[in-house]
Amino acid sequence: MKRCLSACPGFTRLACCAVLAAFVWLPPAITHAITIDWVTVGDPGNAADTDPSGFGDVAEAFQIMKYEFTNQQYVDFLNSVATVSDPYNYYAPTAQGGDIRCGVIRSGVAGSYVYSVKPNMGDKPVNGVSWFDAARVCNWLQNGATGTSSTETGAYTLNGATTGNAPALNPGALYSIPTEDQWFKAAYYKGGGTNAGYWNYAPQNDNIPGLVSSGTSGIGSAGSTGNFANFGAAASWNGQTGNVTTVGTNGGPSAYGAFDMTGNLWEWTSGTAGSGSVLWARGAAWDSTQNPNPMSASFSRTNIATTTQVNYVGFRLVSVPEPSAFALLACGAAAGWVIRRRRAG
Repeated sequence: MKRCLSACPGFTRLACCAVLAAFVWLPPAITHAITIDWVTVGDPGNAADTDPSGFGDVAEAFQIMKYEFTNQQYVDFLNSVATVSDPYNYYAPTAQGGDIRCGVIRSGVAGSYVYSVKPNMGDKPVNGVSWFDAARVCNWLQNGATGTSSTETGAYTLNGATTGNAPALNPGALYSIPTEDQWFKAAYYKGGGTNAGYWNYAPQNDNIPGLVSSGTSGIGSAGSTGNFANFGAAASWNGQTGNVTTVGTNGGPSAYGAFDMTGNLWEWTSGTAGSGSVLWARGAAWDSTQNPNPMSASFSRTNIATTTQVNYVGFRLVSVPEPSAFALLACGAAAGWVIRRRRAG
């Protein structure tokens, strides 16, 4: 690194350090055919939101998924790990298969299951997934994201568990379900320093977002800009009054570049302590109302049993760098860089 820094004409050493951070800190390569877009949540050691939640302070920089985990990504996961059998109930027939607002369908019989997305649902956020389903996706990614990758150990030690308390995150985990503080910061923090303050709504606004409608294929009417969100059952398509909409088409991003953190789906968190059989979900969903308002930073949470598989709950993941990358990442953040990288397996 020293040689590189000394050979950076036209750059400050700080900027060079930021470039190195962009290349050094990335989630490990994934060999299975899955693509994840990440954005970096910097400003480590930021202050918590004191009006009134007390959430949002995070000691380290991390990456969070730019979009909610989609049906297509979940189908890739299922076709990797659950074609012979489905002992851990990754796929919920009554939720995913039987609910028109859910987007995954299974065909075939045990030994030769095939999973696919319903029409116009590949780019919609996956729902009908429990906290344990999301945790098994983390383990699968941690272990290489192939058909032989374990879903039972890695980021979380599950060992067959599908009910009960959520286990704590294991040391060395590279992928995880966000803590409440991580999720809150990625959604509401203004960024640019350690005392920047918080927006009340994720599209970088203190005013309640406008309602998003949708076309016949479920693309949100707002696109990727403006203070809008999918809530209030206003995005009606596929014969449904209120439905999930294409990720990233429901208004502008958070300050760190993450979309749909207000509306579309409630998203699992790992809870403040990372344990318990009932955990907090955040962000509100397509059917959430304006009054009372569950989308704002001052509310923005609901308690849900870890086993719940319903059409208004989904997830996104975070990735934390290995310790050797922290110094470079912090240096890059100090230079004012926002590091974004699309990872294709």
